Amino acid sequence: MHADRSITPSRRSLLLFAVSVVGMGLVDNIGNAKEAKRPPKPDNQLSPDAALKRLTEGNDRYVQGLSRANDFKRERQVLVDGQNPYAAVLSCADSRVAPELAFDSGLGDLFVCRLAGNFANGDTVASMEYAVAVLNTPLILVLGHDRCGAIDATIRSLNDDKPAPGHIPSLVASLAPAVRESRQQTGDAFANAIRQNVIDNVDKLKSAGPVLNAAVEQNRLKVVGGLYRLDTGKVDLLN
Repeated sequence: MHADRSITPSRRSLLLFAVSVVGMGLVDNIGNAKEAKRPPKPDNQLSPDAALKRLTEGNDRYVQGLSRANDFKRERQVLVDGQNPYAAVLSCADSRVAPELAFDSGLGDLFVCRLAGNFANGDTVASMEYAVAVLNTPLILVLGHDRCGAIDATIRSLNDDKPAPGHIPSLVASLAPAVRESRQQTGDAFANAIRQNVIDNVDKLKSAGPVLNAAVEQNRLKVVGGLYRLDTGKVDLLN
């Protein structure tokens, strides 16, 4: 078969470049497939229900003061070339709440996003999509906590009709819907707002298309909410 002499040097260069790009893509895909067959932490390959059970068992150990010792030196080496966390956590940035500790987890076990008020903005939704679509994470937990300062600031700002300083108004705007909705509920207004914010963001992640909602519908993903109790460390799951 003779080469097509009508192809100019510039066109030939473009064709060679395209072939090389495709070739690299095939190599990457083969490499990714091999990595998928050999996850760095095989024990993290769980169903959504099993992942939730493991999460709650870890929290029980933490509450009882029975957290396990982790061999971080070994885990660092295992995780150099990849990760397959068994759960993702959207948590508040509050320094008193540390998901990795609260669930007695090691390196590579939890994919954690933290920001004040534990709400799902565009960046956190995208991060959770990455965890689910690329890392095959079967569980997402939205984790609120008692006495949340971000919710308190939002309540004060709305009650006083006075904007918060700096960039905090953008945070208030994201949390305001939950605070307003909780005003229709009886009981402790502060606690109600914290709980409602978790519920709202669970619903937001469950319905976030096209990645997360599809995974939920296919039973590959479970999205749940929880409240961390500052005095005991217990995480109460919300139905």
